[in-house]
Amino acid sequence: MYIEEQDFAANKLDTNVWKRLYQYALRERALFYAIIASILIVALIDISYPLFTSYAIDHFVLPKTLEGLGVFAALYLVVILMQGSGVILFINLAGKLEMSIAYTIRQDAFLRLQELSFSFYDRTAVGYIMARMMSDISRLSDMIAWSLVDVLWSLLYALGCIVTMFALSWKLALISLAVLPLLAFISIRLQKRMLKHQREARKLNSRITGAFNEGIMGAVTTKTLVREEANANEFNELTGKMRHASIKSALVSASFFPIIMSLGAVGTALALTIGGQGVLNPQTAFVGALTAGTLVAFISYCTQLFDPIQQLANILAEMLSSQASAERVITLMNTEPDVTESAEVLEKYGDILHPHTQNWEPITGNITFDHVTFQYKNGERVLDDFSLDVKAGQTIALVGETGSGKSTIVNLLCRFYEPTEGEIRIDGTDYRKRSQLWLQSSLGYVLQTPHLFSGTIKDNIRFGKPDATDEEVRQAARLVHAEPFILLQEKGYDTEIGESGARLSTGQKQLLSFARVVLKDPRIFVLDEATSSIDTETEQLIQHAITHILKDRTSFIVAHRLSTIRTADRILVIRNGAIQESGTHEELLRERGYYYDLYNQQFCEDRTAESLVSKKHESGKES
Repeated sequence: MYIEEQDFAANKLDTNVWKRLYQYALRERALFYAIIASILIVALIDISYPLFTSYAIDHFVLPKTLEGLGVFAALYLVVILMQGSGVILFINLAGKLEMSIAYTIRQDAFLRLQELSFSFYDRTAVGYIMARMMSDISRLSDMIAWSLVDVLWSLLYALGCIVTMFALSWKLALISLAVLPLLAFISIRLQKRMLKHQREARKLNSRITGAFNEGIMGAVTTKTLVREEANANEFNELTGKMRHASIKSALVSASFFPIIMSLGAVGTALALTIGGQGVLNPQTAFVGALTAGTLVAFISYCTQLFDPIQQLANILAEMLSSQASAERVITLMNTEPDVTESAEVLEKYGDILHPHTQNWEPITGNITFDHVTFQYKNGERVLDDFSLDVKAGQTIALVGETGSGKSTIVNLLCRFYEPTEGEIRIDGTDYRKRSQLWLQSSLGYVLQTPHLFSGTIKDNIRFGKPDATDEEVRQAARLVHAEPFILLQEKGYDTEIGESGARLSTGQKQLLSFARVVLKDPRIFVLDEATSSIDTETEQLIQHAITHILKDRTSFIVAHRLSTIRTADRILVIRNGAIQESGTHEELLRERGYYYDLYNQQFCEDRTAESLVSKKHESGKES
C-alpha cells in the first residue's frame, strides 16, 4: 500500500502532532521570546484603547472641558506609535520564524529520506514525497509561525478584555459572556465536519501531485500511445473530487463565522440594554451605577472580545484543515528504515552525518550467501535457502527470466534489503555487524536506467568522490571511453547536462554512470542490466572497458544480453529464486540446458539483425 493511501481520519485535533511541530518554533528561542514580548506590548495597548475612550468621555466630553486634553492627546499619540512599532516588529520576526521553521523541517525530512531503506522508495509514489516536502511543509511553516502570533495575541487580548470587563462590572460581564458556552458547543460540532472534508481534499492533492509528476515524466509515452484524452479524463476526475471536498469544507467554514458574529451581537445587545439602566437608573439597576464612559468602554470590550474569539476559532479551523498535512509530514519523519544499525555498530562506524571512517576495515571482496531466504512484507517469497560462495576478484553473472530473483540477490548484497533468514558475509563477517556506509562505500552500482543530476559532466562524474581532482575525473572518463563524446560538447567537462541529464543520450548517460563508479574505485562492482537499454556501439565501448575495470574486483553482473558475460568466472542461471545451472560460458553450453537454449536464441536474433543491417548498407551503395 502506498503511504499516501493511509487514512488520517480522526475527528479531533491531535495535540501530540502539533506539539511536535511547535517544537520547531522553540528551536529559535531568541525569535520566539522576542515575538512574545512584542505581542504582549501590542495586546496591552489594544486593551487600553477603550479605557482611553472612557476617560475622554467622562473627563472631557460630558464635563465639556479641555483641561488636561493636551497631555491626554500626547499620551495617546505615544501609545499609537508604540503599537505601530510593535506590529512592525512582530510581523518581521514572524516572517523570519516562518522561513526558519520551513528550512528546519525540510532539512529534517530530507535527512530522514536519506536514511530510509530502498523498500520505502519501492512502495512510495514520488508525488507523495514531493507533496510532503514542498506544499505541506510550506503550509505548516506558515501555519506554525503565524498561528503562534495570532494565538498569543488572541489569548492575551481576550484574557485582557475579560479581566477588564469584570473589573468594570462583574455582574454585567457575567451577563454579556453567557453566550460563550453555546459558542463553544457550536464550534466543536462544525470543526469536526470541516476536518473530515479538509483531510479528503489533502489526500486528493497528493494524488493530483503524483499525476502531475507522472504526466510530465511520461509525456513522450503518453503522446506515442495517444493517451492524452484518457489522462485528461482521469486528471479531471481527481480535480473534480478535490473541488467537491474543498467546497464542502468552505461551506462549513462559511457558516461558522456568521454564527460567531450573531452570538457576539447578542452579547453586545445584552450589555447595552442592562448596562444602559446602570447609567440612566443607577438606583434600581441590577448592575449598579455606571458612568457613560464606563458603559461605552464595556460595549467596546464586549464587541471586540469576539474578534480574538473569532480569530482563535479561525486558527483552530486552519489547524484542523492543516492537520492532514501535519500528520503526513510527521508520518514521513517517523517512518523507520527497514534496514537499521545496532547501537554497537553505530558507536563504532558512525551514522550518515558522522561516519567514523577511521574504524572502517578494508574490504577484500569475499562474499558468502549462507542459506538466505527473503520475502517482501506482502508475503511474496523471492529467495528460498539460497547459498553462494564468491572469492575475491571473481566475476559472477546472473541470468534468468524477469522475476526470477536476480535483482533481489544484488539488492541483498548491497544491503538495500536484509535477508529474512540466513546471513550474508563480507570477508567472513555478517554484514549486519558492520555499517551500511562501510559496505556501500566500497560498492559500485550501475543501474539499467542511468540517473544523472543537474550540473556539469565533471560534477556528475565526481558525485561519488567529491574531493577527486580534475585529472582523476578525466582518467575515469578515459577508462570507460567517455572522453571522446565529452570533448565534443561545447564546454567539454564543464558542459551543463540539464535536469536528469536531459541533454545527453541514454548511452552517453550510461557512460558517465560508469565513469562515476570507476572514479569511486570500489572493491565490489554490481552491474544490474547496465547495458540492456543502450545502443550496440556504446555497449561495445562499455564491454571493452569492463574487462579492465573489473580486473581484481569482485563483481556481480545481472545480464540480459549473454554476449556481455561470456568471460565471467561463473554464470548462474536463476529460476524461482534458486540456482538452476552454474558454470562458465563453455560449461553451460556443453550442458545444453536453459542457458544453451537462451544463448542460441539470442545468437540467431543477433545474426538476423546483422544480416538486415548488411543488406541495408548494400542497397544503399547500389542506389
